[in-house]
Amino acid sequence: MSHTTRRSALEAAGLLHPRPEAVSAEVFVGANPFFFSLDKVQVKYEMLRAHAVDGLGVAATAAAHGYSRAGFYLVQGGFENNGMRGLLDERPGRRGPLKLSSDIVAFLRQAPATASGAVLAGEVEERFGVSLHRRTIERARQR
Repeated sequence: MSHTTRRSALEAAGLLHPRPEAVSAEVFVGANPFFFSLDKVQVKYEMLRAHAVDGLGVAATAAAHGYSRAGFYLVQGGFENNGMRGLLDERPGRRGPLKLSSDIVAFLRQAPATASGAVLAGEVEERFGVSLHRRTIERARQR
């Protein structure tokens, strides 16, 4: 895979390293095309490996991979808690609707398919005391 193709794939997946020019670790500077400083996940993995296997200090390892010392510990914690998935960044923003409890979702799923989001919003507010927008209800029913 060419670097151009790989860059495009990483960009589409949101996996580009934010500061590839700051990556100065030996494996990324050499001629080996496998190591690609734009690959954020690979850089994070190699940063952790350099510390754990090669015994390099945290500050030096983090700097050589374009991260701060604090960033290193965040990456390390994510990896320890979630393995390789922990190397992926969390999506920014909320993790779904805040007001939709499992009871409300169950109620919405049992409601007649012909009931509108606006009507169900009124019923949810009356029954559960939670004010929901009709679109929130419509999206919850589509899942």
